[in-house]
Amino acid sequence: MIFDAFFFSALLAGIGIALAAGPLGCFVVWRRMAYFGDATAHAAIFGVALALAFDAAVSLGVIVSAVGMALAVFTLAGRGLAVDTLLGVAAHSALAFGVLALALTGERGINLEAYLFGDILNVSTQDIWLIWAGAALIGGLLVWRWPSLLTSTVSDDLALAEGIRPARERLILMLAVALLVAMSIEVVGALLITALLVIPAATARSLASTPERMAMLAAGLAIAATSLGLVLAFAWDAPAGPAIVATSAGGFAIATLAHVMKRSHLG
Repeated sequence: MIFDAFFFSALLAGIGIALAAGPLGCFVVWRRMAYFGDATAHAAIFGVALALAFDAAVSLGVIVSAVGMALAVFTLAGRGLAVDTLLGVAAHSALAFGVLALALTGERGINLEAYLFGDILNVSTQDIWLIWAGAALIGGLLVWRWPSLLTSTVSDDLALAEGIRPARERLILMLAVALLVAMSIEVVGALLITALLVIPAATARSLASTPERMAMLAAGLAIAATSLGLVLAFAWDAPAGPAIVATSAGGFAIATLAHVMKRSHLG
């Protein structure tokens, strides 16, 4: 099998996203924030329409809408609204308004499917630089805030006792998720980015004994799923984004089955 240059560009972009999504996804799993990831990713579609309407860079429109969603959810959560209900309304509304806004922009030739499912095989050199810069920023943020993020994830009361503000750490995580969505929507798509956040972390959860090992293992699993998914997509002429997520889901199924069998054997 001969791989073209665009395959290696896609691989480089995918690895950059995986390095950020794996560890960040651990906090998404621990805090049960998967629905927030959906809401932020769906809001990114509205950001695409916003960018087209004002003739601005798509990445700028996406980050504005994603950060706006994060700030809105952070502000409204805990004010008499159940968080899961709020996120459910936000996620579906954002996607609906985003698709409608794209239709109303009057732009022709918009490939909506590329924004929903990604187009990783067509990434540019500039996209790769932006992805790796975003991954470095998210990675540095997680390393810097790791003890505080972990403590506030375990218990708000414990965090307060140690002088940590749980609300601040929650906002940091939300903004980090928004940044990840903004830098990866054109690569894996709005409908698949949450899967890349959640599935590798969920797989690592049953295999790792400490939070730090889980984060490193989640990053490794995300990289493996991205690499194998791209190879399969290239070999079978299949959509790359869904192939990556399907590969990750296959790894989760195998790990879960192995874990269940191990517990049954020990029991």
